[in-house]
Amino acid sequence: MDDQTQKHEQPTRSYWRWSRKDFFPEESFQDMASYRNAISHTYLRLKDRLLTRSSDQNEIFLLQESENALKKCLTWWDLAWMSFGSVVGSGIFVITGLEARQTAGPAIILSYAVSGLSALLSVLCYTEFAIEIPVAGGSFSYLRVELGDFVAFIAAANILLESIVGAAGLARSWSSYFASMISSNTDFLRIRVSHFAEGFNLLDPIAVVVLLIADGIAVSGTRRTSILNWVSSALSFMIILFIIVIGFIRGKSSNLVPFFPFGGRGVFKAAAVVFWSYTGFDTVATMAEETKNPTRDIPLGFIGSMSMITVVYCLMALVLCMMQKYREIDPNAAYSVVFESLGMKWAKYLVSICALKGMTTSMLIGGLGQARYMTQIARSHMIPPWFALVHPRTGTPINATLLLAIPGALIALFSSLDVLSNIFSFSTLLIFTLIAVALLVRRYYVKDTTVKGDLIKFQACLFVIIGSSILITVLWNSSMTSWIGLAVAASIWFLGTLGMGLLPKQRVPSVWGVPLVPWLPSLSIGMNLFLIGSLGWEAFWRFFVCSAVMLIYYLLVGVHATYDVAHQNQQDNKTEEGFINTGTD
Repeated sequence: MDDQTQKHEQPTRSYWRWSRKDFFPEESFQDMASYRNAISHTYLRLKDRLLTRSSDQNEIFLLQESENALKKCLTWWDLAWMSFGSVVGSGIFVITGLEARQTAGPAIILSYAVSGLSALLSVLCYTEFAIEIPVAGGSFSYLRVELGDFVAFIAAANILLESIVGAAGLARSWSSYFASMISSNTDFLRIRVSHFAEGFNLLDPIAVVVLLIADGIAVSGTRRTSILNWVSSALSFMIILFIIVIGFIRGKSSNLVPFFPFGGRGVFKAAAVVFWSYTGFDTVATMAEETKNPTRDIPLGFIGSMSMITVVYCLMALVLCMMQKYREIDPNAAYSVVFESLGMKWAKYLVSICALKGMTTSMLIGGLGQARYMTQIARSHMIPPWFALVHPRTGTPINATLLLAIPGALIALFSSLDVLSNIFSFSTLLIFTLIAVALLVRRYYVKDTTVKGDLIKFQACLFVIIGSSILITVLWNSSMTSWIGLAVAASIWFLGTLGMGLLPKQRVPSVWGVPLVPWLPSLSIGMNLFLIGSLGWEAFWRFFVCSAVMLIYYLLVGVHATYDVAHQNQQDNKTEEGFINTGTD
């Protein structure tokens, strides 16, 4: 009775707290002497984290770090419209005009088809993981379980990068479309600063305001945000059908000639960039923790909606190129401007409203889902656990949302759309590649079960698949493409995948699994690496610079925090087992 009274009288901690222990509760950060000792053991700790994998059960166990639970309030209907609201508007209205005019021409249709197939393969992988590990961490948790802590950190760094950059890009595009409703100059509402570098010299305060409002709505409640999303998305779907119908009526097939003005390379280069149009679907995986019935709702909401979106994207790209010659397409607000050029000024406003709505819900659902990523990353202590806290009233991670909203708003203020799109695509494609690799590991390797010979064969096949995919990419992008070399590289990929398919699988999904393993995940690896190779060198440079900065953070903070937590949990488990054994005796 006294224990119950004491527990009842224990004061509830405020959500808004700022002590050092709330940010760095681990042993390594108790004082400067502890930190110096931790730094001196960085090599050993890094080696430990490189070789350590989490488990399904541990990722679920980490939910207690948030103190308050995320509310289970979503069904397949919510997930389907979340996919639609998050994806449609995050690219089709943003990047299609730019890539059609400068990179692919009318063949942008094929670029969307290629990217759509790659995205759908990634969707299948995400769906299996989301059902088996229904937590908010999404790809971070999946990679932590199958590929280890360090690879998960690389994913976390890229998730953080794509979240911030993606939100900033959407906010900039929102202001472009809004400006197009007022003036033919899409930079009308931006402030030019002549002594800033090109690409960073147009300040955009409108983008900042819109992004902060969207994130403010996202933290007000998951269910409320979902209802607002599916009502507005249903209306925008009707407008999209209008665009497609009018496009076929008013468009001219002669505008599709020449179909390949930039050649085959232009198609794949554009496909790597327009892949941005499909990003946002991984947000649904992060909502698994808040889904009432993940095993039923996630496949229905995820795969169905993405299949439909791929078809819609290809049709929208087609009608855009039919209505206007690719050389005349406006790179910033393509659909609004093309309707105005056809003398349908009223339709211009309708399209702009639809585009604004699409980009608004993309920011809204993006803010919702990406904050869940950060919540699970903080639960693992890879970033301070203060960001894992869930507000008791709203049931949302407000701190994690602020972590993304504030830097995203700052980048949106300065950076232009073309600067943002390539680095975003690189990060996204890399994560999707790692997810496909993780799925193969999950199916073919189980610790203490897989025999050493099968493990070596699996590793060899995986090396062949990745190596041949890289070789195909290099050959395709070389100045003198060798079709014989491409055929040989493709044959090596085929043999590597076939060899893996002959190995015994160590794990079978309990409810739903990706079909045709290892073929579909292997194809996903190949396509994602191919699209990465089609990006410009600037994307690689920006990616590696950002990753290097985040790696410094990991060596100074992340590796020590996760090491302390992991070994403290091991010690607690041993103590608990000893207590149980003593009680049994």
